[in-house]
Amino acid sequence: MSARVWAMSVEQRQDLIKAAFEGDLEISSGLISSSANVAKKNAYSPYSKFAVGAALLAADGTIYKGVNVENASYGGTICAERTAIVKAVSEGTTSFIALAVTTDVPAAISPCGMCRQVIREFCAQDMPILLVPGDYPKPPGDESEGKPGVTEGGVKETSIAELLPDSFGPEHLELPRTGGRT
Repeated sequence: MSARVWAMSVEQRQDLIKAAFEGDLEISSGLISSSANVAKKNAYSPYSKFAVGAALLAADGTIYKGVNVENASYGGTICAERTAIVKAVSEGTTSFIALAVTTDVPAAISPCGMCRQVIREFCAQDMPILLVPGDYPKPPGDESEGKPGVTEGGVKETSIAELLPDSFGPEHLELPRTGGRT
């Protein structure tokens, strides 16, 4: 179950965003600056050419990184967000504070539907999800500035409750059943 207190420091936020880029960003004077135009150096996306990276901050401070790994059969592809969650859960971690997602395009891109459902399974509905543009940080005065949920650098802050409203979750499996089946 996810941690219910979102006590993410500015430094943790920066580290989480940096981890989502996996080495394509560097910390400079406490700020994150872009050092490459591609989002994820370890993403395997030969078919879509759409690299995605994710970083999941656990309650204990550990950051689990994930990238999209495509497959020629397409159905065998796993997204970055699910990769990060699977890595964490396979190591026994199920309590999370925040998730950052980035791509190699200059816009804040949201997780796909399947990722949203997996995020819903393991993360509290109000946990911060940071959608980071591939050209992070955006300069002051960028067109994204002032849009709902967009913070400094062009990062869109949201949650799974906003991304997947009226969602189905594990608690629904505990509800009493009616009808002929038992």
